[in-house]
Amino acid sequence: MNIVEAAFLGAVEGFTEFLPVSSTGHLTILERMLGYSTDDPDITAFTAIIQVGAVLATLLYLRSDIRRLLTALFRGLAQREQRKNSDYKLAWAVILGSLPIGVVGLAFKDTIETTLRTLWFVSAALVLWSAVMWYADRKGTQVRGENDVTWKDTLIIGIVQCMALIPGVSRSGATMSAGLLRGLDRVTVTRLSFMLSIPALTAAGALQTIDEFDAISHGVGWTATLTATAVSFVTAYLAVSWLLKFVAKHSYNVFIGYRVVLGLFIMFLLGADILPST
Repeated sequence: MNIVEAAFLGAVEGFTEFLPVSSTGHLTILERMLGYSTDDPDITAFTAIIQVGAVLATLLYLRSDIRRLLTALFRGLAQREQRKNSDYKLAWAVILGSLPIGVVGLAFKDTIETTLRTLWFVSAALVLWSAVMWYADRKGTQVRGENDVTWKDTLIIGIVQCMALIPGVSRSGATMSAGLLRGLDRVTVTRLSFMLSIPALTAAGALQTIDEFDAISHGVGWTATLTATAVSFVTAYLAVSWLLKFVAKHSYNVFIGYRVVLGLFIMFLLGADILPST
């Protein structure tokens, strides 16, 4: 993979990672358009590893919130009276909500990396999950904020987040939809989605780095992979900042419409044999 392609894919990854449009779905589509086989171990690993750039952007942007939660967590572990703190409870809620996708991801790793990455699955997921987002966006009462988040909320959101293992569903789209249906407001579910992404994406990137180090070395190449990761960091930081401001005043309609149009367009290309599905 040349540097220009790597930078382009990194930019797309960073920009789409936290938008409810599916970054993995976009990367799968673009990798196919560039002539890469999405079943190849190095391409699968590349797609997961460059997400670490987005994780680093989230850590930087939410550094004060993360520091606050970690401080409350460690204080609560050391002092019983500190366990009534809302930040302590939120920290444990985020940890609990991060577990389901790890368990399911490991259990179905091979299926996720092969069968589910065909473009028919991606395009169908883009369209079908848009209906879930539309329903959640209209039925969500948005009467609860960050201080109202409980372990039950994050567990449910974490379980729904597992749907994002299907490229095209979107991890943020899944978590935001579940959060809205729990009565949380858009800003709260968006920030919670960011926090839940950190363990999931970090673990996925680390696992692929360990398992497919040689495949990357002899395939895509580490220069291209690190370039894409660096670019994804920059674009993800900009996307996070923009998205929080956007959802404070707008619904998810623009993302829903975009998903449907993109999904139907990919189906047309597949049906006309213009684009191979794997």
